[in-house]
Amino acid sequence: MKKYTFTESKDTRSGFGAGLLEAGKQDENVVALCADLIGSLKMNDFINEFPERFFQIGIAEANMMGIAAGLTIGGKIPFTGTFANFSTGRVYDQIRQSIAYSDKNVKIAASHAGLTLGEDGATHQILEDIGLMKMLPGMTVINPCDFNQTKAATIAAAKFEGPVYLRFGRPVVPNFTPADQEFIIGKAVTLNEGTDVTIIATGHLVWEAIQAGEQLAALGIDAEIINIHTIKPLDEEAILKSVTKTKCVVTAEEHNRLGGLGDSVAQVLAKNLPTPQEFVAVDDSFGESGTPAQLMEKYGLNAAAIVAAAQRVINRK
Repeated sequence: MKKYTFTESKDTRSGFGAGLLEAGKQDENVVALCADLIGSLKMNDFINEFPERFFQIGIAEANMMGIAAGLTIGGKIPFTGTFANFSTGRVYDQIRQSIAYSDKNVKIAASHAGLTLGEDGATHQILEDIGLMKMLPGMTVINPCDFNQTKAATIAAAKFEGPVYLRFGRPVVPNFTPADQEFIIGKAVTLNEGTDVTIIATGHLVWEAIQAGEQLAALGIDAEIINIHTIKPLDEEAILKSVTKTKCVVTAEEHNRLGGLGDSVAQVLAKNLPTPQEFVAVDDSFGESGTPAQLMEKYGLNAAAIVAAAQRVINRK
């Protein structure tokens, strides 16, 4: 039974902007900070509606994290906004000490994640951020798949008590999840039920997994497709229920194969249900300059790569 319908293509960062505005309408304590990337983070509508609740910090990301942590002491719910590279690697010490260790209610909104940042090249295409953030005790890590889910995730993050890392991208991608969806942090969504192989995907790779599922169906292979929008806490119950049935799994993510979703799933299976697993991810390398489509093809982050991985893992049962 399919649980998705393609409607149009939109960028996930616009989903964040729409979600931030709605979260601001729902709670007067929601505030926003930005490191000189208002347009890129789609914060304009929030600023126009709530100018007194916005703080332009400038190109001083570490300072932004410290200010955000301080704002929580007065009961505010701050969203920090900059590129994923600057939201994690550049400011990791501030996040660790001032936000995670101190358990501050900061929402770290990270745009332009992964290879699909595109032509800006390897220095900006962070592929380690999920690993960096999920290792921090108490940090919730969310990686939604499309516009609608990013909007819903942003609203849910504002209501959630505790530090959250919210990861989304730059390009226009298919929008296929319901506009009125209920976003439950830590609860996976099964998009298609199947019996031959489990495909667990996150972020932009969810749509590629759907395409792969259709291609596999044409080959007589019945794939179960799970959208893991929350990487931490991970929905272990959904993973184990599916893999118990299919007895093999493919994980797919726009991230280094080390430290991301695939590693988290492998830990669950190693402890509970040792199972053949294949990883669709960047193979321990940096990216390079190119269009998103060119990079996804070169680094094996597309439907064809998922189909090939599914065929390999089925043969390993």
